[in-house]
Amino acid sequence: MDFRTLNIDTPIELINQASQRGLIGSLGIEFTKIEAGTVEGQMQLSEKNCRPDGILHGGANLSLAETLAGLGSMLLVDVKEFNVLGIQVNGSHTGTLKQGKAFATAKIIHQGNQTHVWNVDVTNEEGRLISAVRVTNMIVKRND
Repeated sequence: MDFRTLNIDTPIELINQASQRGLIGSLGIEFTKIEAGTVEGQMQLSEKNCRPDGILHGGANLSLAETLAGLGSMLLVDVKEFNVLGIQVNGSHTGTLKQGKAFATAKIIHQGNQTHVWNVDVTNEEGRLISAVRVTNMIVKRND
């Protein structure tokens, strides 16, 4: 899939399939719901995304958040004309995950012409907050 053809009507199965290369696939991140201004996803705890003691790594949580917010911004711009670049990720880890899946919901709180700001909550399967994350994306003109 050429991500420059991505839009809000792209089937989520196709997005998931095309996203499995690289870090997203290595961490086990999967998109579960997409709509304008909101993206949901999940990540199964595995040895590839946890600390040596079996707890979900905080960096994996931040990667999950940035991945969802990045896709969200891509769905809000014309990706043939603009590129989305993550420029800041800030998270507070409020809990741990020792088994199961992490679930995340990214919601846009600022949609400007040059920046998008997202709040991302990462929870466990019972809905308890694991991480509260803020992601800022820069929207820049493509110069391919």
